[in-house]
Amino acid sequence: MRSIITFILLCFLSNPVFCQDNYDVDLIPSNLRNRANSCIRNEERVVDMQSPDNVMLNVKKAITVFNENGEEDARLVLHYDKNVSIKSIKGEIYNASGMLISKFNQNNFADVSAADGFSLFVDSRIKHYLPSINQFPYTIVYNFEIRSKQNLIIPDWVPKPGNDVSIEKSRYTFICRPTDVVRIKAQNFSGEPEESRTEKQITRIWKVSNVVAVKTEPYSPDAESYETSVKIAPQQFTYFGKRGSYSNWQDLGKWIYDDLLKGRNELAPSTIEYIKNLVKDEKTDQDKARKIYQYLQDKTRYISVQIGIGGFQPVPASEVDRLGYGDCKALVNYMQSLLRAVNIDSYYCVVEAGSTKKSFDASYASMVQGNHIILCMPLKGDTTWLECTSQKIPFGFLSDFTDDRLVLACTAEGGKLLHTPKLTTENNLQIRKADLILKADGNVTGKVNTVFSGAQYDNQEHIIGKPVAEQHKLLKDYYDIDNIDFQSVIYSQKKDIHPEVTENIDINIKNYAPVNAQKMFLQLNAFNIKKSIPEVRNRTLPVYLNRGFTDEDEITYTLPDNVQMEFIKPERKNLKSPFGEYISKTTIDGKKLTYYRKFVLNDGTFPATSYEAFSKFIADVNSADYLKLALSLK
Repeated sequence: MRSIITFILLCFLSNPVFCQDNYDVDLIPSNLRNRANSCIRNEERVVDMQSPDNVMLNVKKAITVFNENGEEDARLVLHYDKNVSIKSIKGEIYNASGMLISKFNQNNFADVSAADGFSLFVDSRIKHYLPSINQFPYTIVYNFEIRSKQNLIIPDWVPKPGNDVSIEKSRYTFICRPTDVVRIKAQNFSGEPEESRTEKQITRIWKVSNVVAVKTEPYSPDAESYETSVKIAPQQFTYFGKRGSYSNWQDLGKWIYDDLLKGRNELAPSTIEYIKNLVKDEKTDQDKARKIYQYLQDKTRYISVQIGIGGFQPVPASEVDRLGYGDCKALVNYMQSLLRAVNIDSYYCVVEAGSTKKSFDASYASMVQGNHIILCMPLKGDTTWLECTSQKIPFGFLSDFTDDRLVLACTAEGGKLLHTPKLTTENNLQIRKADLILKADGNVTGKVNTVFSGAQYDNQEHIIGKPVAEQHKLLKDYYDIDNIDFQSVIYSQKKDIHPEVTENIDINIKNYAPVNAQKMFLQLNAFNIKKSIPEVRNRTLPVYLNRGFTDEDEITYTLPDNVQMEFIKPERKNLKSPFGEYISKTTIDGKKLTYYRKFVLNDGTFPATSYEAFSKFIADVNSADYLKLALSLK
């Protein structure tokens, strides 16, 4: 589903024709060069919705590339298929003085399939072009025109594509008939668009100018929450020959259910009978669903389908049952059909998936939102969510790919926004216990047991089942300790709604505690050093911590006989802030030195002015994590 949306959005990044402008780089104001790797000199984007099945996009864009870091900004990528056709492409390239050095047209573009390696069927193709210029700065001018036979998706206008891009002028024009009803959402746009009307059309124009590049600020919220954008959704639409109408999420969910899902859930009588027999001894609907989910995972595998309306419509459940594979839409529809065979209700849900949480906009319905499908079972008092594309994920566990966000449930009554469960700070755990033997030469051997759960369940899950040599390589990258070797690696899993991965490893670390001048230098925190974060002055954006977690480490060192125990003093550190908490302490019992560390990071959005305090909190944690003891030797 993601590729079909991305395909249409990129398609609409097209281009008409400029009057001859002066592209001398010296004419760019100095404030637009500061922090910028490229500058949009002029962009004019025109969407002319002549009818629901005839939308013309004309784009003309001139962009000056200052250095190698801005080179990708000069790349043009256009997708097309049976529904979208590229009418024309042409352009010019100018040197730093604004002198024309070359021209190009559609023949200079590479033309390749849009297949992504995971898709079984893809009928879209890509034309792309990047000039091979090694003298900076230079300016490239694109002019192109694209025709689309649909208006379900009108691309958003986002004039600033990145923090390191500045804008001299950018303009977006949307044209439609006076009878067309469209919903428009302008965000972070000051003022109102220019509007003109005739008997035949309404023209709206949005403009921005003199927009400077800015320094990227770490721990910032999703750019969509603060960038300038214009979103447009026509009420009456056409898409691959299907017609519909919507003005809110309820209408859109109803159209998806009636026009894209209905009639695609039929199964062969033999399959229905098999599923009924499969769960006949189960007492509850959840137990029945768990058994059917295991059947789904054992029988099917994920593979994408992106042909025509297949970007939004699942293939019939009977086809998945016969073939044993499908994309997210098809596998959810299939699972829904299997549940329906034993009278368990469920909802087909569209979600914007990704490790960064991204909810549907409750105030603005559009088909552009969403890139994945999951399933919701509204069981009595125990709503359960299912990810149907993975053969390994536990029943009822969504992981950080789709947790804690608004999604669209498509039902017979219409669409409704639901919220997926949140993986909380308290439950996103990494609990480690280690028993290590420190030898007189500074080498360390021992056993380490770590349990990962919640959002941290996937920390090591991907290592399970890999060859031993590959496991050792991946663990060396994860633990990142010089001279570490793994003698044995054992994983076990608890696969339920609250899953856990347990890692048991035997380790050997040469020269972990170096010896010098009758001192042995032992860094107590062997496995979990919190990295510092950059300082930012004059921050403008809120501090956004996407997901909280809790780490606990307890390491017991058995010290060698030549260490003078009486000189070791217990240490304790306690830091607390709105962003989290940190505790570390050492205790001594005979020749046993125990180091305990707990770090809690809270999720949330904090004022921009709090970044200095956040940076200091993390810096203090980092400093405490590097605590070393100088052990006196006999």
